[in-house]
Amino acid sequence: MLLQKPLMLHGHERAITQIKYNREGDLLFSSGKDQCPNVWYSLNGERLGTFDGHQGAVWSIDVNWETTRFMSGAADQYLRIWDCATGKEIGNIKANSSVRTCNFSYSGNMAVYSTDKQLGHQCEMMIIDVRNVDESLGSSEPILRIPFNESKVTSLLWGALDEIIITGHENGDISQWDLRNGKKLMAISDHAGSINDMQMNKDGTMFITASKDKTAKLFDSDSLMFLKCYKTERPVNSAAVSPIFDHIGSTTAPVQQRTCLQVEGPYEQRGDFLLRKLFLLSLLPSWNYGTFWFSISSYCWNPEGAFLSWAPDYQELLTRSIVPASLSPYIPSKVLFLPIW
Repeated sequence: MLLQKPLMLHGHERAITQIKYNREGDLLFSSGKDQCPNVWYSLNGERLGTFDGHQGAVWSIDVNWETTRFMSGAADQYLRIWDCATGKEIGNIKANSSVRTCNFSYSGNMAVYSTDKQLGHQCEMMIIDVRNVDESLGSSEPILRIPFNESKVTSLLWGALDEIIITGHENGDISQWDLRNGKKLMAISDHAGSINDMQMNKDGTMFITASKDKTAKLFDSDSLMFLKCYKTERPVNSAAVSPIFDHIGSTTAPVQQRTCLQVEGPYEQRGDFLLRKLFLLSLLPSWNYGTFWFSISSYCWNPEGAFLSWAPDYQELLTRSIVPASLSPYIPSKVLFLPIW
């Protein structure tokens, strides 16, 4: 595996909250606390433009299968849907509290978003029809509304055939919901801390979770059966499964500020970027891709597996090309072989 020099993308004025590729992998979308989601060419890091309209930190983003619609949820209590070609807003929904998560369904006919428990309102998950988005979107009733009286939703995924939604919660629970009747199918409590991120593998048969309990865990998407645990020394911010390699990638939160550096700001925080080999039945080594002097808030693979991108907890975004090759002579010196357990 040959690692090339990463592209550093400058475009956000505040910390980045999430990054996501479109299906083809030629575009990379990013959001941050600076109110303006960005879109970039993944090959050369050129910024195509911004989606202007939010008045608060943007917590969640998604792009549909055809890359025609882009969706963002923010702390200004709005869910906004944009035209990818023009960057113009085509519809929005005013929520009762901050919009924490949002996702298009695989068909692109529906979308789901969840709100925070705040301002006297409970957390809710809404399923909406997005086949014909216009100015009337905000006045339309959702297809399904599911309230959460206990722990709020911090991450969610669409399941098989657009009939199931998997939700991760602040208390570490993972639940599976049937959209035909709005009932909970099953729930597990395998995490002891809040779930920061959940991402599917390429074929949707498994998903990886990242939690504040210092673990990333792999689950079967149909049965929620626990498959494997990846332990770290500090809370995990984000995790993803490589689409072509047998790899699990995860990023950890920063430790306490260090005094050995002579600079001010986010570089005084330390975050680890971990790339762990995925073996379900064996105990082969994993890789630690070194230590970075900043916290990494989001991490994802290019759909073709040629790039991996990570978002430090400040204004820059990094993308690194990964070229398949013989693993022996091309591993850089910063890569360490460590046991999984």
